[in-house]
Amino acid sequence: MSYMAASSLLLLLFFSGSPIQILGLGVGINYGQIANNLPSPSRVAYLLKSLNISRMKLYDADPNVLVTFSHTNVDFIIGLGNEYLPNMTDPIKARIWLQQRVQPHLPQTRITCITMGNEVFKTYDHQLWSNLPAMQTVYNALVDLGLDKQVTVTSAHSLDILSISFPPSAGSFRQDLSEYLHGILNFHAEVKSPFLINAYPYFAYKDNPNEVPLDYVLFQPNQGTVDPITNLKYDNMLYAQVDAVYSAIKAMGHTDIKVQISETGWPSRGDDDEAGATPENAGLYNGNLLKRIEEKQSTPAKPNVPVNVYVFALFNENLKPGPASERNYGLYYPNGTPVYNIGVQGYLPGMVYTSPSTKIALSVVSNVLFIVIAYLISAGKLVDLKMEGSSD
Repeated sequence: MSYMAASSLLLLLFFSGSPIQILGLGVGINYGQIANNLPSPSRVAYLLKSLNISRMKLYDADPNVLVTFSHTNVDFIIGLGNEYLPNMTDPIKARIWLQQRVQPHLPQTRITCITMGNEVFKTYDHQLWSNLPAMQTVYNALVDLGLDKQVTVTSAHSLDILSISFPPSAGSFRQDLSEYLHGILNFHAEVKSPFLINAYPYFAYKDNPNEVPLDYVLFQPNQGTVDPITNLKYDNMLYAQVDAVYSAIKAMGHTDIKVQISETGWPSRGDDDEAGATPENAGLYNGNLLKRIEEKQSTPAKPNVPVNVYVFALFNENLKPGPASERNYGLYYPNGTPVYNIGVQGYLPGMVYTSPSTKIALSVVSNVLFIVIAYLISAGKLVDLKMEGSSD
């Protein structure tokens, strides 16, 4: 096939909606939406399809997203924000919320889990620390509605719920949280839902860049570290953190609860005092992590339990408060361009933005392709291409 025929085939691929490359990822992805320049959910659905990602975590129950992803292969974790937890202890309000925000989307949208709050133990509102009643009330409402076989209930925690994280076999929860975590763990064991942690080796490196080996946190070749109690060797910090949580759960009497990583990632940009926040490091962290997940790796202490990860995040979010790093965890810019190379390529077609200032905008690629086609038509080349293709 000639160069011109190949070029016309490339144009056909773009306009027929086919991705250039499809490469499946064995991870979930966090879809944060604290931004005013994100693509529409329908474009996001196409991007995920091109990446073959089938697990997504939301921080709310956005009906626009849930409707868009109906009749797809994507399993959803949806969220109830911390501000809603007090109301969810009321059985009537919990039932109404489920009937309005969850039940209408089932079974066409595959909602599998509801997170009741996010990192509640980082807040100063001790009322939120008692989120177990809300978890129980929502779960009981699911049972009443006959949805408990499809949807389970959990909550996501930051890693600072641990008082000891190394060695992993000595992992333990903070004493001031024990009364709350005992009940939460009993709930997980009863309903068989996972214990979610947001684990960021980046934070450990940022706080102590002269002491924490960068290769160890980036999954790069390194001498690793050995747990002196179990003699298990760890070649990366994330696996050590996961096993520390397993140890802390075991210390509270449970060996039947699975730990899942509800968030992990690395920022591609940060403030001057945020060491290591670069595109190169972010690419290494997420790229190496994806390779390990693709190999179905397990942690040293749980060799038969593959690591279950939701990467943070799909897009950079330009309205997130806090340091610059908070706005730069995305794998993609809102226009669909990868922030860095992690060895996968998705495709986001002509953009439809949700920004109030601009509802519809064609991507640069689409504009260029239209110009090329207009030129070919005006030059009478399309007819020649057909004739040339028939002679190949």
